[in-house]
Amino acid sequence: QVQLVESGGGLVQPGGSLRLSCTARGTILSINDMDWYRQAPGKEREWVAGTTSSGTTTVADSVKGRFTISRDNAGNTVYLQMNNLKPEDTAVYYCNADVIQTIMPRYLEVWGQGTLVTVSS
Repeated sequence: QVQLVESGGGLVQPGGSLRLSCTARGTILSINDMDWYRQAPGKEREWVAGTTSSGTTTVADSVKGRFTISRDNAGNTVYLQMNNLKPEDTAVYYCNADVIQTIMPRYLEVWGQGTLVTVSS
């Protein structure tokens, strides 16, 4: 089994910063893509940023220039640095990983439990 454990959410004022972390634990041989998604109240889940195992990163246009994704392959951890936060960034943020397990089934897509980010004065 594989679990994604997220941390770092909370309440922050507009213009502030937060850093989210997501660590994968369990029967992991390797991890391909790791991504962050978010879901605001009353809206569908949307992709925010992603990183490949080789370190290529991409971010959504809505957060470009403010959010940065990075990854520690040795620690099976992905980070989302969020700067200049806006009220519209308020959402539950979810980590997603494409995992290659040491057991069957070999390939597994895993979601974290989500961490709430609230941007408000």
